[in-house]
Amino acid sequence: MSLVFLDDDPDGPPRVAYALSKRVGNAVVRNRLRRRLRAICVEQARAGRIPAGALLVSAGPDAVRRNPPELRNDVVSLLDALHARRTPQAER
Repeated sequence: MSLVFLDDDPDGPPRVAYALSKRVGNAVVRNRLRRRLRAICVEQARAGRIPAGALLVSAGPDAVRRNPPELRNDVVSLLDALHARRTPQAER
């Protein structure tokens, strides 16, 4: 799973897009995973962990086999890594 920060828009809300290839599974499986990822991202956005701007979340076939707490931990660790890359060393 990966997270890419696409656009910085400090005045706008966070926007998240999801990229799931057909290797993940059929449409039912991909949509189920997309709904799970969206719920996690909404929860994290309400907690203020997702920066304003555009993000792209991509997931491969292994994400389908993750249970909800594991998937949430994956997203949180990706957001932490994003925050670490965007924060200058002096502010950390």
